Parts: sequence; structure tokens; C-alpha cells
Amino acid sequence: MSYLLDAKNAIRSEIQGITEMMNKLDNNFNDVIDIILSSKGRVVMCGMGKSGHIGKKIFATFVSTGTPSLFMHPAEAYHGDLGMIKKEDIFFAISNSGETSEVSQLLPFIKQNGNTLISMTGNINSTIAQASDYHLDIGIEHEACPLNLAPTTSTTVSLVLGDAIAISLMKARRFKAENFATYHPGGALGRKLLSTVKDYIKDIHFVNEDDDFINVVSVISNSHCGVVAVGDALNLKGIITDGDLRKKLLMEDKQKIFLLTAKNLMTTNPKIISSNVKCSDANYQMEVNGVNSLIVVDNNIVVGIYNNFNRKA
Repeated sequence: MSYLLDAKNAIRSEIQGITEMMNKLDNNFNDVIDIILSSKGRVVMCGMGKSGHIGKKIFATFVSTGTPSLFMHPAEAYHGDLGMIKKEDIFFAISNSGETSEVSQLLPFIKQNGNTLISMTGNINSTIAQASDYHLDIGIEHEACPLNLAPTTSTTVSLVLGDAIAISLMKARRFKAENFATYHPGGALGRKLLSTVKDYIKDIHFVNEDDDFINVVSVISNSHCGVVAVGDALNLKGIITDGDLRKKLLMEDKQKIFLLTAKNLMTTNPKIISSNVKCSDANYQMEVNGVNSLIVVDNNIVVGIYNNFNRKA
């Protein structure tokens, strides 16, 4: 039995709901972005049930993209958590019906406390919508649920609109990849964007210009990074990679290969980089120049090597 038709119909229904919501967006959306940008407080997301789950996701996106936010469960709010709300905070309620009792019972406090109220509801005439300073319409014609009961399209629409708000705020704040990494230092992306070359430098081995082929092969084999430098830390003449050796083996007369010295094998003017450069920039430099290694030089002294074999980011 195939369920593909059911799956595709559900997806079409959700796409239709997103399209309906998008077509209803107007300048009220701009006002929502402006009021959040101008706020000195946080965006307090609130919702019950499935709307609460969506609120948690939006809150998480906000905080990781530069918008101070927190999630408040409406039931817990009514039993003491309202004390966390400051007057400068923006209260953001999500309710498909616009009549969720756990949320609507908070309206008197929000008004008395002087908080700006933004809401997403599927009914512009609902209690929550009418009490809001700014309202975003997430009303849809039909849920993807065949019974038109389980929140499906409505929650997707709420999530998409939340992402649209977060993205608009990111662009308005000129939020960059480095900012994102600051809030995600423990993940792979954070390491990639925040780490510098000095975090991944490995020692580089040196050979002299007149070292023979056998000695070069021996040193590069022991280097564990596929590269040796020719010269010394104060006088870099060039580099030799294991790729250079393989090319010579293919091109040169086998009887003459052992007569070659490091000077014959090296690439002059190798690509260099400073140890304080971010790994993301170093990786880009390697990609642009078509190389796998960069010689790390600080204050005109060779301090190591950074390449594709030892980087973790």
C-alpha cells in the first residue's frame, strides 16, 4: 500500500496555508519588526499546547539570532511566573483560535503592566486579537488533518511566520555569521567560525636546499602532514608536498630522480597565513588558491603549518 498520495496532499495543504498567510501580510508586519527593534526589553513568547511548542521554537530562534527572548508557559505565568515580566518587555501570544483561556486570562495583567502585546491568531475578531497592539493573521481555510481537527497547517503557518520575523530582525540588525557563532560556540559551526589558525597549527619539518630526494621523502613521511619546508624558520625558500613528489616520479626519468635535490623539487613563494586568522578565512584562502596547506608565519618567522589534514573546523 502506498501512502504517497496522502503525504503529497498534506504537503500541498500546508503550502496553501503558507501562501494564504503570506498574501495577508501587510504593513502591520513592518510595525511588529520596528517595535521589537526599538524595544529595550525581551520578547516574551507565550502559547498553550501546540502553539506553545511553536512559541518555544520561535523563542529559541530569536535568542540564537540576536533578539533577547524567553518562553513563558501561560499556566505557569498565572501561578507566579508573571513576576519575570518587566515593563519594557514585549508580550507575544500565539493562539490559533484567539480564545485560549490560559492566554486570555493574562490580558488584564499585560495591560496593567504596560507591556506591548503582539499576537498571532487565526481569528482577527477574537479576544486576544482585539486586545493586541499588533496582530498577525495566521488564519487558514483548512488543516492538513483529514478531520480538520489536529493542528497541522495552522502550526506550520505559525512557525513560518515566526521564522520570517526572526530573519527580518537578523537583517535589520545586520546579524552576521560571526554573531551566530558567538551564540553557538560548542557546535561545529561555532568552531569553524570562531577558531583561529593558531588553534590548529602543527609543527613543520625543514630540509635544506641541497638535501637529496631520499632525504626529502624520509622527512616528509615523518611529518604526518604531507608537507616539508625548504630553508629554516627565518629564511623560507619554498615547500615540497607529497603531491610534488608523486608528480616528479611520474614525469622524471627514474634513473635521474634520485639525483634531484630539494631545490629541484620545491615550490617557491608558498602561500602563507598569520596564526590569528580565522579558520573559515584560512579554509577559503586554500580553496581559492587550490592548495591544501598554508605556511603559518608570524613576525616573519615560520611557526608551523595549517592544512586540510589537521584542521577540525
